[in-house]
This record gives sequence, C-alpha cells and structure tokens, in this order.
Amino acid sequence: MNLLKYTFRMGTPLVIKVGGSLLPHGREIIRTIFKSGRDALVLPGGGIFADAVRETRTDGTIAHWMAIAGMEQYGWLLSGFGIEVTEEPEFSGKPRLLLPYKYCRERDPLPHTWDVTSDTISAWFASHLGADLLVLKSIDQIRATGVPIDLISKQVETQDLDPLFIPYILDHSIRGMIINGTFPDRVSKALKGEAVVGTSFGPMI
Repeated sequence: MNLLKYTFRMGTPLVIKVGGSLLPHGREIIRTIFKSGRDALVLPGGGIFADAVRETRTDGTIAHWMAIAGMEQYGWLLSGFGIEVTEEPEFSGKPRLLLPYKYCRERDPLPHTWDVTSDTISAWFASHLGADLLVLKSIDQIRATGVPIDLISKQVETQDLDPLFIPYILDHSIRGMIINGTFPDRVSKALKGEAVVGTSFGPMI
C-alpha cells in the first residue's frame, strides 16, 4: 500500500462521510475530527439502519427516503458523542453533523434507486457546497476486481462503493480521499495534510 499525497486544500471546508460500518469507532472518529480544527460537515452513512430498509425488500422512491431517514438515525447516534446537529448544509467554522433528510427532500437531487447510497449522497453535498470530500470506510483502499487502487481517475468496477459514486465524482471533478476510519491516526493525519494510506480522487495539486 502506498502513502497518498494530501489532496485537500488547506482551509477549505470538508464534507466527511462516516460509513455505517464504523459505528464501533464513532466516538474516536468524532473526537479526532474535533481535534483537527477543520471546518466540516459530518454526513452519517446508513449502516444497520439502511440494512433494515433492505430487509423489507422495498425499492424505488419508498426505499430511497426510508434509507435516508436511516442515515439520520445513525446521525443521531453519532451526535451522542458530542457533535452539534444541523439540518442545513452550511459551514460554521467548526465540525457539525448534518442530518440530510429535510434538505434532500426539498432538493431531491438524485435517482431513487439502491445504486445511490450515502456514498453518492455525500458526493452530491460536496459538489453542492464546493467542498472537498473525505470518505471514511472500514477498508484501507478501494478495490477494483480485488486489486487496491491509489487513485480513481476513470470508471472502475468495485463493490466498495455504490455504482453511481465514481461516475458522479468524475463528472463533477470532486476532490478527496477514501481512507480507513478504524484508524483514528490516519484520519488525524489526513486532516492535517500528512500522507496516509487510502484512495484519492479528483484534480490533484
């Protein structure tokens, strides 16, 4: 695994997506984000709450809004670690946790399909806000046909992201990284601009 050069522009606000699989590490992740001093909006994944929607065998519009409501359940859980909650995607100079349901209902920006999960929703918010994107998952790098990749510069097939995420970040030139959130030191280093293991995407400077 190669160490990645930092791709975020220092001082630029961030959207930070916290994957649902990282629930056991939520307290450390939120604490690490606060210590970084970065102006950030934390977007919760779906995790067990979205999985509960899948178990209903619901799809289309109903499943779309149920799953986003599931993201909010995870968000409220993460808020218990001391992070302020907001429904408005506005940067305030400090980390806040964004509950996305209300804003997504008002804008309805994405297809109503299981091809869209919190991955692409986080990319949409980053594009909408002109922010960089940090995606925290429980894997070291995105894998294309089982092979870890350092940089997403074209469409690749992977089971580690929803099907619309890569086309979306490529079409909208979104900058960011995907790293393993189970290692708080990696999250801390990435937020400070230090090299970490992960997968980068977007224009490089």
